[in-house]
Amino acid sequence: MKTKMTLTLAAGLMATTAVAMDKEVNFASWGGSYQEAQSKALLEPAAENTGIKINQESYGGMSDVRLQVSSGQVTLDIVVSGSGGAARAAAEGLLEPLDYDVIDVSTFYPGLYTDYCVGGDVFSTVFAYNTDTFGDAGPKTWADFWDVEKFPGTRAYRGKVSGALEPALLADGVDPAEVYNVLASEEGIERAIDKIRELKSHISVFWTSGAQHAQLMKDGEVDMTTGWNGRFDNAKKDGAKVSYSFDGALLDYDCFAIPKGAPNKDTAMMLLNEISKPEYQDDLPKYITYGPTNKAAYETGVIDAATAASLPSSPENAAKQVPVSLEWYGEWETIAAEMYQEMLTE
Repeated sequence: MKTKMTLTLAAGLMATTAVAMDKEVNFASWGGSYQEAQSKALLEPAAENTGIKINQESYGGMSDVRLQVSSGQVTLDIVVSGSGGAARAAAEGLLEPLDYDVIDVSTFYPGLYTDYCVGGDVFSTVFAYNTDTFGDAGPKTWADFWDVEKFPGTRAYRGKVSGALEPALLADGVDPAEVYNVLASEEGIERAIDKIRELKSHISVFWTSGAQHAQLMKDGEVDMTTGWNGRFDNAKKDGAKVSYSFDGALLDYDCFAIPKGAPNKDTAMMLLNEISKPEYQDDLPKYITYGPTNKAAYETGVIDAATAASLPSSPENAAKQVPVSLEWYGEWETIAAEMYQEMLTE
């Protein structure tokens, strides 16, 4: 029976490879330790197993996709996006609908894929602090992050609206369950922005990428910053004096999307199916502490209990966090981004 199964799997792999011969995909992500993790866990093994040539590059996000689609010169086939950015891009008509007859999401966690974007990893937006500055007595809440008397020092903060407003309302005392209800008006958005204004004179850097906020902590350039948990863990491995907590963090996911008019759309669908399989996703935490979106990845035996406990999507950690609302980003992100940018340029 085992021999028969092995032969069947081998035959299936040979068939997939034969179909993918002479096919290629242009893949864009955000660079740094994140893209390196994706490359090692997902892309390099998938290229070897399918025969698809994967051309990787780093890009600036959905603004690059918008430019390519509007100009009619689309070169990218798969792009990595935050869930909110993908929701907004889909509403603008910038993305191809995904074919879930090709991409198998039958063992995905509910809510971690949409018609236009399939989840690749689960991450958290957290507040991190320099342990050389604060030792073990660092901030424990978003209110602490705002408390410059109890926790003096320089801050860094998100330079884009995604993940910037929610912490401000939590620091202002809004119940986690009510954050997006408060943000569902221009008055609520302004309340969050006003809270950030209070802290602005203590923010030395408004960061715009994960690589940047990780480097800020590695260099000891700031005492505290917001950012993504996996980037901080990798920075710590590289010697950064950094710690963080999942308390009050924003639970979110990154996903893969196909720009409208992608030159290799069909091959991109095949590749998305491949890298969504549990035997790829279970390798991602080896390189960065982001959780899989395919729950079957926890059942392969590769992710041990200690590793699972460090991931944002573990039940204990997820219970401490505020799930990001894609509905809010789809409806309000453009307005909020304009208001936020006005505050940044004041």
